[in-house]
Amino acid sequence: MSFLDLLLIAVGLSMDAFAVSICKGLGMRKVNYRHALIIALFFGGFQALMPAIGWALGSQFAGFVTSFAHWIAFALLAVIGGKMLWDAFHEEGEDVQTAVDPKLDFRELLMLAIATSIDALAVGVSFAFMQVELVPSITTIGITTFVISLGGVVIGNKFGERYQKSATIAGGIILVLIGIKIVVEHYLGG
Repeated sequence: MSFLDLLLIAVGLSMDAFAVSICKGLGMRKVNYRHALIIALFFGGFQALMPAIGWALGSQFAGFVTSFAHWIAFALLAVIGGKMLWDAFHEEGEDVQTAVDPKLDFRELLMLAIATSIDALAVGVSFAFMQVELVPSITTIGITTFVISLGGVVIGNKFGERYQKSATIAGGIILVLIGIKIVVEHYLGG
């Protein structure tokens, strides 16, 4: 597998993390680069970790994991997206919160990182079958996702600084739609 092929796979895998990173950036009053780096590390780290796990599992459990992975991703994204929608319509004291940067919810970030990287698990299994070198592959995937996710937070913030409530609603809807897309693609063979 050429480096260009690997880079294209990495970019493809990072698109869900990019969309979620935009949503995370939408909720920031101004770009908090510490939070942006943590978000990018979570997404990049999990995008690198999941193919390694898939590689290790190989063909032993591939059929079992891929048979329900789409439902796990859908559930995680739907719950988090639903929570964002709930918060947008039931927020209290908006004026009090505007001066304070929101804290990172590490449990939520962990669920998002897992949900957006489940497809990378299947890629890792295919890497094992194709005998692709693991370390260069997961390094490329992790770094690519890190950079794209970091950019997503900044882009989301620039868009969302004027339209925070609308952006939060849009972010929640986007997460739910990504979950639905994962399930639909599974059943359509995409």
